[in-house]
Amino acid sequence: MHTRTSVQARHALIAPDGHVPSDFPHWSGVKAHVILSPAMGAAISQILVIFEEPRGTAFFPEDEHEHALYVEKGPVRAEWSGGTVGLADGGYLFTPARTNLVLHGDPGSRLTVFRKVFAEIPGTPAPPVTHGNAADVPDEPFLGNERARLQTLLPIHTHFDLAINIFTYQPGATLPFVETHIMEHGLLMLSGQGIYRLEDRYYHVEAGDAIWMAPYCPQWFAAIGDEPASYLYYKDIHRLP
Repeated sequence: MHTRTSVQARHALIAPDGHVPSDFPHWSGVKAHVILSPAMGAAISQILVIFEEPRGTAFFPEDEHEHALYVEKGPVRAEWSGGTVGLADGGYLFTPARTNLVLHGDPGSRLTVFRKVFAEIPGTPAPPVTHGNAADVPDEPFLGNERARLQTLLPIHTHFDLAINIFTYQPGATLPFVETHIMEHGLLMLSGQGIYRLEDRYYHVEAGDAIWMAPYCPQWFAAIGDEPASYLYYKDIHRLP
């Protein structure tokens, strides 16, 4: 059997053909796929949640983990300590650590959740609950390239120890150089296809694929095909090493 999935010591490409569901306490009517996790050496978990039954429920308990989610297909209703919001396609939500989070969705709704332990700074307030829709977030040329555009979903503020962004490339557009940096990435291909360099390997990637990049993993991307390529990604920021 063939798969494009490749799991290496400091990077991974996870193709949808190998997804295996997990069951968790207090979850119902949901298929959950743990795509990335600390079990592979990552500092984050990236979880694909697909609702299969009416009023399906996904539950994240109040603990040291913060959560950032992106809705590929809605509707999804999120409830947390002190609030609730409905999220449609392209909706996103951040909830800080020590916050209960409950998600409800209709059959067919799907979303990606990034989950990590919050890196607290003593005396600094925790980041607030933040939500919106990617359709309302302006895109900016990346380093002046009009064909590679970036949307920043969460505020760039030192209260946050993570960023969630969407990168969209026109066919033929690329990252301008091979990046090598301290930030870890968890990534989901939203649309299109391309070639991703991870360390010294080159991978064909397409919509539905997930990627993990450890800190200092050399990385580069080129969009190929006839349609724009877009991906959602996480990175850890704003903390001294």
